Amino acid sequence: MLFEQLELRLVPGDMLQVVGPNGSGKTSLLRLLAGLMPPSAGEIRLYGQPLSSQRAELARTLLWLGHAPGIKGLLTAEENLTWLCALHQPASREAIWQALHAVGLRGFEDVPCHTLSAGQQRRVGLARLYLPGPKLWVLDEPFTALDKAAVTQLELHLAQHCEQGGLVVLTTHHEMKIKPSGYRELDLGQRAP
Repeated sequence: MLFEQLELRLVPGDMLQVVGPNGSGKTSLLRLLAGLMPPSAGEIRLYGQPLSSQRAELARTLLWLGHAPGIKGLLTAEENLTWLCALHQPASREAIWQALHAVGLRGFEDVPCHTLSAGQQRRVGLARLYLPGPKLWVLDEPFTALDKAAVTQLELHLAQHCEQGGLVVLTTHHEMKIKPSGYRELDLGQRAP
């Protein structure tokens, strides 16, 4: 058992940072919220209805970024984003190039991702946050491999997303410096059975 008697309610504008020591269930909680695994007890609801009956709505509403970059190494940055956007809302080539520019990858649009550094590969995945699509972002360790400038930029973008009515749930060992007004922290280390 990782945690029990966990109850929380999230609304647009919220940012929930899930913290705790390694093995406390942070990624497991995100996987539960993203519908990637069922809870062993209790219930997760989306818009007041059980998540299990809202699979199509969850797919339209949720953008999941796991702890790995989530990209194909043989594809270019543009090809990766084109393919990933097709899961939710196809994006134009111009929008994809703007998203890559926003994460500091101008000039890398047609470069195979396996030739990029770990930080650049992470930025390709994070470029999805700059494209039209879902308002609920569930992010597992999004700051991994990013330099200081990219960390600050991502913090600002996440806060802006929340201030504009989006919702972010994330895990990170990074101490957030830029927080939206709806910021909360959930320490799973304090909730262990």
